[in-house]
Amino acid sequence: MAYDPSIHHRRSIRLKRFDYTQPGAFFVTIVAHRRLPIFGEIADGVVQLNACGEIARAEWLRTTAIRHEIELDEFVVMPNHFHAIVIITECDGGSVGARRRRAPTIEQFSKPIAGSIPTIIRAYKSAVTTRINQLRGTPGAPLWQRNYWEHVIRNDGELSRIRAYIRNNPVAWETDDEYHHQN
Repeated sequence: MAYDPSIHHRRSIRLKRFDYTQPGAFFVTIVAHRRLPIFGEIADGVVQLNACGEIARAEWLRTTAIRHEIELDEFVVMPNHFHAIVIITECDGGSVGARRRRAPTIEQFSKPIAGSIPTIIRAYKSAVTTRINQLRGTPGAPLWQRNYWEHVIRNDGELSRIRAYIRNNPVAWETDDEYHHQN
């Protein structure tokens, strides 16, 4: 069924009129479908990734090879979710693969914009889903919950706090909301 705004009332989690292609840092959380621990487990505060978790990690690392306008910062693949900081950088026309920033653009439902956070996350989720479904022999099976959570990082203090949160997430696993949802 095609999107019909008269009957489909999807509420956006994005900031209204915010340009998600502009340079800046963004904190992203993506949760596995039904919060199932498909990426591995935590043992003694350390993430032990299984084959699916290794795919999720590898696809995230591959993101910068495909998208030259971003840098990856702190990230962690948890048993049933993924946290990351992604930084959109200012590109100039001088480096290989770089592109000049265009006038600000606002993404609309089902109209992806290259280089935007929603498009980057959509592509990541799709690549991970495809590879894991191939591995498991489950074509078309859902891997992620619909959408994702994101936060625009506004200053260096916030960036430091979020980096620490991501680094410490495996150690604090048993107090994490996602841990309680899976058990």
